[in-house]
Amino acid sequence: MDQLKLEIKEKIIAALNLEDVTAADIKDDDALFGDGLGLDSIDALELIVMLDKDYGIKLSDPKEGRNIFRSVETMAAYIAEHRTK
Repeated sequence: MDQLKLEIKEKIIAALNLEDVTAADIKDDDALFGDGLGLDSIDALELIVMLDKDYGIKLSDPKEGRNIFRSVETMAAYIAEHRTK
């Protein structure tokens, strides 16, 4: 699971072009939106595309995304349970 969390952090940084952020800067339970990493709704769309492309997970309900993208911890748990690739 730790390897998956590191992979997610690296993918978030790459997908969103977060140049001044390293994987070590992102704590597993940090909020990704708002006060945490400060991501916005455009970033959420990028994360949805990443889930589909990299893990075969299709999100159709934006409210579901809100819960999944709460933190790296919640993303890793969801991916581990639902991934198809």
